Amino acid sequence: MTNQILLAGFGGQGILFMGKLLAYFGLYDDKEVSWLPSYGPEMRGGTCNCSVCISDDPIGSPLVDEPNILIVMNTPSYDKFINSVTEGGIAIIDSSLIESKCDRTDISCFYVPATTLANENGLKGMANIILLGKLLKETGLTSSETVKKAMEKVIPPKRANLIETNLKAIELGMSQ
Repeated sequence: MTNQILLAGFGGQGILFMGKLLAYFGLYDDKEVSWLPSYGPEMRGGTCNCSVCISDDPIGSPLVDEPNILIVMNTPSYDKFINSVTEGGIAIIDSSLIESKCDRTDISCFYVPATTLANENGLKGMANIILLGKLLKETGLTSSETVKKAMEKVIPPKRANLIETNLKAIELGMSQ
């Protein structure tokens, strides 16, 4: 089984952090993993995307051109990548920031008002983690134990207080 995941949005939305978490999910589950960030020179506020491959088999290329899973957090990324999702794939869309609705019938689209949910639940800046929770619900990609281990690895010790908050954001996403 190979998951080719593309995460896309603006710099500052946590796209690369979300990708790093996904990569660690794969590592802790003894899978083959690649993580390839891509962002414009503007960084915060500029376009940003991240390719993550998680596979049972060796990965030939880290670049994801045809994702079977897409998470998008802004309209330019939605417009650019929605048609690249493979048949049978899924798209998880932050409907707080993206008004467009997909007319494709060969993929499953999930509209999650992640930014609004984050703000309403005291999780400001964690819309990305809410969307990651939705991905976990829809794919069963990994276990809650692996999620916790990855959070503990990726979140630096000086910010360990954010682990529980991130886990709450995952749970909120899984409830959508």
